[in-house]
Amino acid sequence: MSPTLRYVASRLGQAVLVLFLAYTLAALLLMILPGDGVLARFANPALGLSADQVEAIRDSYGADAPWYIQYWQSFTGFLRGDFGFSVNSGAAVATLIAAALPSTAVLALCGFVAAVLLALIVTVLASYGKPAWLATAIDSAPSLFVSVPVFWLGIVIIQVLSFQLGWVNVVDPGPVEALILPTLTLAIPLSAPLAQVLIRAVAEVRAQSFVHVTRAKGASEGWLLVNAVIRNATLPALTIAGLLFGELVAGAVVTETVFGRNGLGSLTAQAVANRDNPVLLAIVVIATVGFVIVNLVVDLLYPLIDPRLRHRGRVGKAARRQLKGATS
Repeated sequence: MSPTLRYVASRLGQAVLVLFLAYTLAALLLMILPGDGVLARFANPALGLSADQVEAIRDSYGADAPWYIQYWQSFTGFLRGDFGFSVNSGAAVATLIAAALPSTAVLALCGFVAAVLLALIVTVLASYGKPAWLATAIDSAPSLFVSVPVFWLGIVIIQVLSFQLGWVNVVDPGPVEALILPTLTLAIPLSAPLAQVLIRAVAEVRAQSFVHVTRAKGASEGWLLVNAVIRNATLPALTIAGLLFGELVAGAVVTETVFGRNGLGSLTAQAVANRDNPVLLAIVVIATVGFVIVNLVVDLLYPLIDPRLRHRGRVGKAARRQLKGATS
């Protein structure tokens, strides 16, 4: 087997292992948590159900079965694409996820694209900005962005851009207008670590001898930036971009809650409030699948971006060394 195929097979095996461990830990944690969502939902006297009826409902959900039987039934169901039924609404969890996922996916995609663009703008201004004091000030901006809580930032953006300046309507907005403020709220803190890595990587690449040689041959700074600097600074930035997917999902959940969007964020909040374990488990697994896929794609892109890594057995390790050098 060629080194490339061995690397791909190794990464696929690691991805499957991560998914299995994430599912197992999430399932066991939800099982041992105190409280019974089924009992809390159906033992309410207002529903008028008898003890036998409540017990029958618990049996239909498998709530009285030993933990290992619950785990096995849930695990085999997930393998078949059957996520079970919501304790709160009684609807199929797959149906609830399918209805909520598109809204969150659109917000996450818009937020990620906006974060990349914002990180690129900050990087260029911090690396090439004039005068020097302005470049220094912009260089310190990512440290501020990364420390801002998402929920607080969302509230401030609503107050300033909508209520004070009136630029964006938050009361009955159109489909596109409704995405502007949530996307901005999600993109600002997400762009901070990406910009930090890019700024350091660009500075490191600009100091290398081949850049000085190319500049001496008459290449402009703009040509160098596009054709030499950014390309060689991409690998550590790509690494951190893959790791930021978890923050992207968490930020999207909080942002949806702040802006009242119907997506996985509101579904997660409802599931937590109602101890709806089947829904929570499905959301955890879906988020893990997305994280694993994104990082798998990032790992497979390394050799395409840097040809020097195509014949190395440990591409991820080489990338992490470059990332460490860019952040130090």
